[in-house]
Amino acid sequence: MNTAASQPVETGTPAVRGSSDADGMAVASFLLGLPGLLVLNFVLGPAAIVLGLVALSRGTGRRGRALLGVLLGIADLVILVGLTVADHGVIWSFS
Repeated sequence: MNTAASQPVETGTPAVRGSSDADGMAVASFLLGLPGLLVLNFVLGPAAIVLGLVALSRGTGRRGRALLGVLLGIADLVILVGLTVADHGVIWSFS
């Protein structure tokens, strides 16, 4: 009797996809944190932090890029606070 034919074959696709998703999140974190230093830092900073932390928690292969994305996101928020304090309020006006 052939026992190998009765057992399901595992392809390993979910593990590869999870790693690929985490790697993509690490890259996205970096790519959102970088322009956030100049524009839309109140949106891009938190997005970079969240994506970087999620990528790290999922065990990304691009750990350095995820950490850099988190650090850039924090720097985005620090710049936002610094510019807001220096201007004594919100620095954007819509009028």
